[in-house]
Amino acid sequence: MGKEIERKFLVIGEEWRSVTGTRYRQGYLSTVKERTVRVRTVNEKGTLTIKGVSQGATRQEFEYEIPFDEATQLLDLCEKPLIEKNRYKIEHNEMLWVVDEFFGENQGLLVAEIELESEDQAFSRPEWVGDEVTEDARYFNANLISHPYTKW
Repeated sequence: MGKEIERKFLVIGEEWRSVTGTRYRQGYLSTVKERTVRVRTVNEKGTLTIKGVSQGATRQEFEYEIPFDEATQLLDLCEKPLIEKNRYKIEHNEMLWVVDEFFGENQGLLVAEIELESEDQAFSRPEWVGDEVTEDARYFNANLISHPYTKW
């Protein structure tokens, strides 16, 4: 069984912008609380991801690579709007942070995430990391479809 332990924070300032981002397009075939089923394209790669219910910062996660052309076709079947964002990968104190800069219906939203080995793992927060929103469901990508950031 796959498991994801991830903490999520708002981004403040611009100091993190020293790296080049990668464009992500993703949609959801299912956004029910018990499971989300996501289709994603990054460059010429497609993935299908199934995630379980979050319990704190932990949830089950299963991810499979699928052909890019099939992922693109599946995006057409997904709930709208699609999530469009640039993802930036930034190392800080030997740990990888990911910043997502959202576009379209979620324009203006900046979120930083860090994946951990355990929920109580210590880590240092960069200066550009603001308030934690790990357990705030408004910031779940699957919820940004039905409740886009620009409509809050």
